[in-house]
Amino acid sequence: MKQDERQEYVRYRLESAHTTYDAARVLAENGFWNSAVNRLYYSLYYAVNALLVLNSIQTKSHSSAKSKFSEYFVKTGKFDKKYGRLLSELYDWRQRGDYENIFEYNRESVLPLFEPVDEMIKLIEQEIHKIQ
Repeated sequence: MKQDERQEYVRYRLESAHTTYDAARVLAENGFWNSAVNRLYYSLYYAVNALLVLNSIQTKSHSSAKSKFSEYFVKTGKFDKKYGRLLSELYDWRQRGDYENIFEYNRESVLPLFEPVDEMIKLIEQEIHKIQ
């Protein structure tokens, strides 16, 4: 990927992170808790993916994106460990909410996720702006 393509991809992924986060808000406001968790996870995934692509770190799956984020950004101290845990937790929650037949999240479990997800997206954007 050429540098200008990489920059455009990063911009697109960050935009996707924000619109997906906004979708999670709408879903939560209407009581669609499992879908809100799905959208919260994807909002983080898009932001993390933008950061990885900008740094020429290739991934082939969601699991490898989690691993690479941890390896290059959490273990190096660029991001607090709590953000690695948040990404992993939301990945697991999304899997459970999407694929387990009888599993429903609720207001009490989902609403506290919004603030740390928003915070992590903003921190990723700050890191991206340092690099660009």
